[in-house]
Amino acid sequence: MEGMLASLALLCLLLTVANAVTVTIPKPNYEVAKGDNITIPCSFSAVDQTKLILMQWTVRSDGTGAEENDFIYYPDGSSDIPQTFTGRVTVNADIPNGKFNLNLFSVAMTDQGTYKCHLLVKSDTSKSAANTYVLVLVAPSIPQCNLQGKAEYGQNINLTCLSTEGSPAPTYTWQSLDVQNNPRPMDPKTTSNAGILSLYNISKDTSGYYICTSANKIRSAKCNFTLSVMPPSMNIGSTAGIVAGVAIFVLVIGIIICCCCCRKKDKDEGYSVPDFEDHEDHDKNLAKNGDGRGHEEVRTAQNTNVKSAPDRQNDEYENQSERGNDRRSDYDDRRSDYDDRRSDYDDRRSDYDDRRRDYDDRRRDYDDRRRDYDDRRSDYSDRRDKYGDRQERYDDNRRYDDDRRYNDRRDGR
Repeated sequence: MEGMLASLALLCLLLTVANAVTVTIPKPNYEVAKGDNITIPCSFSAVDQTKLILMQWTVRSDGTGAEENDFIYYPDGSSDIPQTFTGRVTVNADIPNGKFNLNLFSVAMTDQGTYKCHLLVKSDTSKSAANTYVLVLVAPSIPQCNLQGKAEYGQNINLTCLSTEGSPAPTYTWQSLDVQNNPRPMDPKTTSNAGILSLYNISKDTSGYYICTSANKIRSAKCNFTLSVMPPSMNIGSTAGIVAGVAIFVLVIGIIICCCCCRKKDKDEGYSVPDFEDHEDHDKNLAKNGDGRGHEEVRTAQNTNVKSAPDRQNDEYENQSERGNDRRSDYDDRRSDYDDRRSDYDDRRSDYDDRRRDYDDRRRDYDDRRRDYDDRRSDYSDRRDKYGDRQERYDDNRRYDDDRRYNDRRDGR
């Protein structure tokens, strides 16, 4: 009895295996360039068409995550294709020959993902499906080269290179040229990682041309970067600080000068210098009144009078505090300045005397010319008298001739 049961179980297993459908895809991975067309083949073992329910392709895109798209084919020849794939996807089913291929046109990046070929057969409990992966290849876009950091002596900088598109992900390589456009090896300390070229302790010799190449299985693209390493320069903050410091220094100096000028003005108001014009008027009055003293005596007296005031002030300053002593030294300076101005006044006075003598000489010259003019005027008067005499004689002669012609005409009648 047990032997019969074992034989029946084995027979059922053999019948199940005989009725199972085997689905296969030749390659686990397929690569296609963006924009190209691809056909993904799918084959299956012989199947009873009366038991075949449907055939389908399921696409799980890398960009859409868990979302799936199903391309379904029914034994009657009809099919269901998602609207987003309309015009880009067709299915080619050949049941007698066990073919169920998927045709994909104008492949896009969103088409990259896992593709599953599956047959649903009545009374078939086996896993009648097969998977493959479609990799969409995209040529690298033209990379962008940029600088991170300041290209100044002694600095550390990075040169970056990045392609926004590329599948599989592109790899990056750098090449360096000197300013003469000649290839040169990279500095041993230079590092390159994921398109970032790190340069350390740069100098003038680091200047030149840097070429980045972005490449994958399809093709490559390049970008160039010109690096000019310059001496360190002051930044805006340092420049503003220096300008502000200079402005404050100038302001403080201006305040100090203003205070000194105001203090000197107050001291000058307390001590007035005798007016030079008063001395000149005084000298004139002395000369007019016949005073027997000469100019030298007058100046000596003036000097004596002028010096007496500072002497009295010096006596007063001796009784003052240390502040008064400072003012006395300032007064001594002004006194020496007054002496200098007085000597200057004497020089100007002598110059005035010279100009006065020059004026007297010119006045004498004017008197001589005036006398000459009077002589010429008297000569002109004499000539005028002579002309008057001649005119009187001419008038007498004219009257005589007129009378004579009149008498001659009268005698003729």
